[in-house]
Amino acid sequence: MSDDRFRADDPPLPGGLTVDVIETSSLGDRSYVAADGEVAVVVDPQRDVDRMLAAVGRRGARVALVLETHVHNDYVSGGLELSRLTGAEYGLSAHDDVPFPHRGLDDGETIEVSPRLRVRAVATPGHTFHHLSYVLESVDGPVGVFTGGSLLYGTTGRTDLLGEQHSEELARHQHASARRLAELLPDGAHIWPTHGFGSFCSATPVQGDASTIGEQKQSNPAFTLAEHEFVEQTLSGLDTYPAYYAHMGVRNTAGPEPLDLRAPQRADAEQLRSRLDDGEWVVDLRSRKAYVRSHLAGTVSLGLDGPMATWLGWMIDWGAPLTLLGETSEQVAEAQRELARIGIDRFAGAATGTPEQLAAAPEQLRSIPVATFADLAEATRRDAGALPRPDVVLDVRTGNEYATSHIRDAVHIPLYDVGHRLTELPPGAVWVHCGSGYRATAAASLLERAGRTVVVIDDKFDNAAPAGVPVEP
Repeated sequence: MSDDRFRADDPPLPGGLTVDVIETSSLGDRSYVAADGEVAVVVDPQRDVDRMLAAVGRRGARVALVLETHVHNDYVSGGLELSRLTGAEYGLSAHDDVPFPHRGLDDGETIEVSPRLRVRAVATPGHTFHHLSYVLESVDGPVGVFTGGSLLYGTTGRTDLLGEQHSEELARHQHASARRLAELLPDGAHIWPTHGFGSFCSATPVQGDASTIGEQKQSNPAFTLAEHEFVEQTLSGLDTYPAYYAHMGVRNTAGPEPLDLRAPQRADAEQLRSRLDDGEWVVDLRSRKAYVRSHLAGTVSLGLDGPMATWLGWMIDWGAPLTLLGETSEQVAEAQRELARIGIDRFAGAATGTPEQLAAAPEQLRSIPVATFADLAEATRRDAGALPRPDVVLDVRTGNEYATSHIRDAVHIPLYDVGHRLTELPPGAVWVHCGSGYRATAAASLLERAGRTVVVIDDKFDNAAPAGVPVEP
C-alpha cells in the first residue's frame, strides 16, 4: 500500500497561487508546495525529497525556498537535502541552534519569494518553544497559513515532546498562538497543518481534511475554551508517543545525511533461519491476512497495509539488526522508503517470495487461528471447537483507547510494550485484539515467537458489545 499521495488544492487560490499537498499517511503528516507558476516554496518536507521535486516539476516551477515550522520529532526532515539539491534558501527559526547553513527567521520577518508570492514568519510556540507558522501571501493579501504542529483541524499539536516538565507551559503557549493566528488572519484564510492525520504529534485526533481560520474559531478547543480549560483538556488527553521520537529531533538538529535507498543485501533461506534462531527482527511485510495463513516461525507481522514504520520504530531496539521479507522487491523498496523517513536505513538484509519459498525446512512454517468478537463470545460460553478456549483476552490498544472502553477482565498491554511484558500474561491461550486487527496480528506474532498459544481477533472493536462480549466504559 503506497502512502505517497499528491493532490492539488481546488479551486485555485487568490493571486494565482497554488498549494499542493504531499501526504505521508503512514506517519500522519503532510508536506506542502506553494507555487506561483515559476517559483515554489516547500514546507516541512519529508526525507524522500523526490516526491517534493516531482510536485514542483508538475507546476513547471523551481524550488526557491525551503521552510521548516519546527525541529521535527516524528520524522527525519528532508529540508536540508532539498536545499542542497536545488540551491534554495533554507529557513527555520533563528532560535534553533543548528550547525548547517540556513536562514534564521524571526517573528514577523517576510520573505518575498517573487513579486506574486511572499511568506511571513509568525512565532507560534506551543508544540515546541521556537515553532514558527508561515503566512502565505499573494498580491491580494493573506491566502492561508502553514501551521506545522500549532493549529490543527479541530485540535492542536501535543505539548509534551520536549519533556513533561514543559508540557503545561507549552500548552498555555499553544492556546495563545492559535488565537494570535486568528487575530492576524481573515476568517477565510486556509489552514495547512503538517501534523494531525494520524500522527502522534497531535494532541487529539483531527476533525476533517481541510479548514479555514473562521471554521476553527467555531469548533477548535483553542478558541472555544478558556486558557485553563484548554490546558487541562490538552494535558489530560496526552497518551504515550513512539519511542523513536527520541532520535528524530537529535538527527534533525545535527543535519540528516542524504537518503540511500539502494537495495539491501539479499538473504537466502539458511541466513533467514539463522537470524530467526538468533532472535533477530525479521519483519514480514505482507498483509495480516496473508501472514496468519502462512509465515516463517519467529517473524514479526508488520504489513504495509498499516502504519508499519510507526510500530516497528516504536518496538525495535534502536540499531538492532533488521531483515525485511516481502512477496516482491517492490514491497521491500516501499518498506525501505517508509523506514528511512524515521531514520532506519541500515538493514541486515532482505528476501522476497512466499513463506514456502523462503523456508529452509517445512517445520518453519506456521499459521495463526483467526476469530471475530462473536467467536470470542461463543467461546467463553461453551467449547470453542477448533479454536482454543480463551484463557486470556489481551487488549493491545493505546491507554486512551482502553480507558474509553474495554472488555471486562481483559489484560491491557499496548502493542509497543508487548515484547517487554510477556511475563505479565497469565498462562494459557491468549486471544488478542486491538481496534481492527492490524496491531492484534503484530502482537500475536510476538506472542507466537515467545511460544504462546494465540488467536487473533481480526474484527473491529465496535463489534464487541453487539456480539455479546461484556464491555465496560
